[in-house]
Amino acid sequence: MTSATTMNAALPAEHRARLMRAAGEVSFDAGTRLFEEGRRADRLWIVRTGTVALDLRVPGRRPAVVASLGHGELVGWSWYHPPYLWRLGAEAVTPVRAWEFDGGTVRAMCAQDPEFGRAIAVWVGRVLVERLLASRVRLLDLYAPYGSGSLL
Repeated sequence: MTSATTMNAALPAEHRARLMRAAGEVSFDAGTRLFEEGRRADRLWIVRTGTVALDLRVPGRRPAVVASLGHGELVGWSWYHPPYLWRLGAEAVTPVRAWEFDGGTVRAMCAQDPEFGRAIAVWVGRVLVERLLASRVRLLDLYAPYGSGSLL
C-alpha cells in the first residue's frame, strides 16, 4: 500500500480524532484469523504494529495471500458496503496490535456528520482502488506472458 491510504495520510486531523474516539485497542497472536470470507463484516481495524495478510480461499489449497498490511493501514472495508460480508479472509502473520472499530458505529457517525462521512468514504475508496491496482499487477505477473509492465 502507499502512504496515501493510511489513516494518518487519508483523513484530516479533526476526522482522525473523531474516529479515534470510537477505537478500542486489540492484540492478535500470529496465526489468529481476524475474519473469514463470506462471514458477517461488522468491524474494521487500523494496524498499529505487526502484519496482517489478506487471503482468498482456493479449493484444495491453503488460502492465497493477496495483500500484506502494516502500520497505519485499514484492515477491512466490507463493513462499509452492504451486504456487509467479508470478501476475503485475514490472518495475523506476526503478533499484531491494532485499533478496532465497530462498523455500525462508524457508519452511524458518517450518517450524523456528512463531512466526516465523505472523508471516510473517500478514504475507503482510495484503499479499494489501491488494492485493486495491486491485484491487477499481481495477476499480470502470474498470467501475462511478459510480466506486469506498466499500470497505464
